[in-house]
Amino acid sequence: TLPEGATVNDLSEILQQQGIAAGTSFAVFAGADTFPKLESAYPFLKNTVKTSGFEGYLFPDTYHLFKDAVPEEIAHVFLKNFNNKLTPEIRERIKQSEKTLHEIIIMASLIEKEVVSDEDRRMVSGILWKRLQLGIPLQVDATIVYAKKRNNLVSPPNGRVLLTDLVIESPYNTYKHRGLPIGPIGNPGLSAINAALHPASSLNLYYLSAPDGRTIFSKTLEEHNAAKQKYLK
Repeated sequence: TLPEGATVNDLSEILQQQGIAAGTSFAVFAGADTFPKLESAYPFLKNTVKTSGFEGYLFPDTYHLFKDAVPEEIAHVFLKNFNNKLTPEIRERIKQSEKTLHEIIIMASLIEKEVVSDEDRRMVSGILWKRLQLGIPLQVDATIVYAKKRNNLVSPPNGRVLLTDLVIESPYNTYKHRGLPIGPIGNPGLSAINAALHPASSLNLYYLSAPDGRTIFSKTLEEHNAAKQKYLK
């Protein structure tokens, strides 16, 4: 079982835990920059694997795999499921959004990591798309966590992002670089994908996750800073 939001590296570890021989080599395989056979079978991979491999397109679900399956066979199973999950309704919604599938999956991967409830996800989706339109850095903490893992940097035990982390040089650092990161930061499920496709409209521009699990939304930077003082001491 691949949980929502899990990364390619997480899947590699899960495969190893399940005694599937290809688990040790799957992450390297899935991070390569060209897969002629698979790109031909799944056109949505074109122009995406060159920058981020299969990250974002290994659909979270429960699978039955042979223990001697090779990486390409495993990828095929996951990619086929992803393709099947893209219903005609979802494909039409992507077309109406005037965004690419890759942009939607990247956004969904951010939403997947940031908030849990469907309502909050739609609200966060609206905020992040709005920040992109306004040219404001997304400043999503989950991208920092992902960037640190890719750079083999150690995170604090509590998983918090430190001020010193915000200057990490990485195309996934949404504090340092404007716009979407160059690729997904995990593999999103349908809830996050639907949230990316159906953002809620609001006056909010900021949000934070309180220790009790609530998402606190703010319209201005002043309100956001006050919320940080109140909830994140």
